[in-house]
Amino acid sequence: MIGPVTLFGLTQPLIRHVGRFAVLGVSAFSLAACASFSPNGGMTPVASRVGQELGQTAAKIVTAADEVSAMAKVEALLAKPLTADSAVQIALLKNRGLQAEYNALGISEADYVEASLPMSPAFSIGKLIGGGELEIERRLVGSILSLFTLPARRAVAEAEFKAASFRAVDATFRLAAETRRAYYNAVASRQLVALLEKGQNSAEAAADLTVKLGETGAATKLEQARASAFYAEVSAELAEAKMRAGVDRETLTRLMGLWGMELNFKLPGQLPPLPDRVPSSERLEADAVTRRVDLMVARLELEAMEKSLGLTKASRYVTALDLAGMANTTIETGEDGTSTADAYGFEIELEIPIFDLGETGVRRSTETYMQAVNLLAERAINIRSEVRSAYIAYRATYDISWQYRNRILPLRETIDEQALLEYSGMITDVFDLLTTASESIDSNVAAIEAKRDFFLAAVDFQAALIGGSGEAAAGEAEE
Repeated sequence: MIGPVTLFGLTQPLIRHVGRFAVLGVSAFSLAACASFSPNGGMTPVASRVGQELGQTAAKIVTAADEVSAMAKVEALLAKPLTADSAVQIALLKNRGLQAEYNALGISEADYVEASLPMSPAFSIGKLIGGGELEIERRLVGSILSLFTLPARRAVAEAEFKAASFRAVDATFRLAAETRRAYYNAVASRQLVALLEKGQNSAEAAADLTVKLGETGAATKLEQARASAFYAEVSAELAEAKMRAGVDRETLTRLMGLWGMELNFKLPGQLPPLPDRVPSSERLEADAVTRRVDLMVARLELEAMEKSLGLTKASRYVTALDLAGMANTTIETGEDGTSTADAYGFEIELEIPIFDLGETGVRRSTETYMQAVNLLAERAINIRSEVRSAYIAYRATYDISWQYRNRILPLRETIDEQALLEYSGMITDVFDLLTTASESIDSNVAAIEAKRDFFLAAVDFQAALIGGSGEAAAGEAEE
């Protein structure tokens, strides 16, 4: 029976034996300072950075109340025609893949809190019976090495947790960029369908008119065939545009995480107008190196590796150091009755890497660290190049779209008007009119695609500055 001065069967004499080791352990534990769970699973820095860069709300959906609040916001946004910003906000609240990224952040926080706690001691009890004797042995074993290295392991876990936070930010930026691309593709596809439907109606009217003129002898069979072919070609282009519009809408739907009645969202009929100007290229590279979250992740991972390397070097000669407190009770039954004898002691167990003296672990850690250093330097160089490339595309697509808006389309409008006047005045035939109409449709289609390309380039340019770019994601996938 355990008395009032025993602990797991270890009495006061044994406790005094291990007291000095306990004092050292408590000192190490106090230096480590246990971490605690945040109220929102580490989402505070994520929400702050997303709000700062995107002007949107990032939220982790955990409880039923969170779900209700998110749905209320989503329904309010779906009640109006979607904008690029509202589509992104819906995706941040409804996309389950993003919520899984936030769960990964919570897992990293749990690892961080666990790393700040000392390892639990192990308690074992056993008994031997034979020759009229009953021997009971009790052992309480704890790792002294893990206690001494607790502050270092906590520092490594803290750096890894910070890196996980920036990975969650990068995942948010990536989803926002993908949603914006899908939005502009969907709106542009819808605008193309409307343009081609109008062109189909005109082509159909021209074909019908040519057939009637052919019945009176005013149009040849060649002219009738050309008019009918033009109508068929525009119809085929319209069918392809409708297919593309349906696919693009589904891509946007998938990224926003919508289903059921939510699918009836409204898209505007045309892309937004071009901005009056684009930003200059000054300090773009420096801004990107400062703001790119994937570069911050790489830096923090490198910091964690550096701390881990120091821990490996510090414990290279001793990989395990355990302290065990023991208590034995022997109960012997004889002719004179039952006698009890107690024995106490402790045991220290060290595991020493005799054959390699920890060299393999140190060498592995060193090479891993230098690999991370080189990858970080490569990423910084690549980011500068990505920003320059993104700005070149951004600037060029703006100039191209500006040309269509301010020069090509106004000229096409003039050509259409003059061609109709000349046809009405019987200066040109119906074939010239059809050729002009076909060229006008092509120019308007190209103008819509040019504007779409500009907005896509704008998304890529922002992603190159802050993170979430497609190139960075592809690079991580390859690794």
